[in-house]
Amino acid sequence: MRKITLIASVISAILIVAFVFGLVGCGSESNTATPLASVEVREYEGEYLSSIKDFRENSIKGPQYVDMDSYQLQITGLVQNPTDYTYNGVIDSYTHYEKVVRLNCVEGWSANILWEGVQIRDILAKAVPLPEAKVVIFHAYDGYTTSFPIEYIIDNPILMAYKMNDATIIPERGFPFTLVAESKWGYKWIKWITQIELSDDINYKGYWEERGYSNSGNLDEGFFEH
Repeated sequence: MRKITLIASVISAILIVAFVFGLVGCGSESNTATPLASVEVREYEGEYLSSIKDFRENSIKGPQYVDMDSYQLQITGLVQNPTDYTYNGVIDSYTHYEKVVRLNCVEGWSANILWEGVQIRDILAKAVPLPEAKVVIFHAYDGYTTSFPIEYIIDNPILMAYKMNDATIIPERGFPFTLVAESKWGYKWIKWITQIELSDDINYKGYWEERGYSNSGNLDEGFFEH
């Protein structure tokens, strides 16, 4: 009887130790997945894509490193409903779209990229532009600005992108949001967007436009004002 009692005590002790070790995770690997960096795709529906590395660094103050936790996108100016969004608030509030669009730089290089984002016109529809709003001005984290006639934004599916080639945009390319300004030269593709302002100033000129670049930025026209 004493032997049986001793064996039972040993078994109980082993079970208790095993239970405790199981609770604290000792002696076993954690099942928690470690997030990995996004990997870009290089082909989409049979179309070759440039790499997100196939860009030259073009900015007025170098790459901007925006804190996602404190980031806000402000919709301001001539709108009925001025709004502030967090990064996730933008992504969660609107339908996502993706399409391949080529960026053409005035320096002579280009990059064919799959962009994913939300349509600017959807954001403006919720803000409700006032009748006197004629121009949409984009502001960036580094102080850069550029503008477009409101018709260009409303009449076209212009994306504010958060992904390139299925990977989250990196700071060097404009995280958190880059404007995919289709049919426009690269200097109109503003990065690190922090504010979208509606204005009645049809003569407004952004950073490069003040320095002689075309205000329209149309690809089928020269990029210098005549």
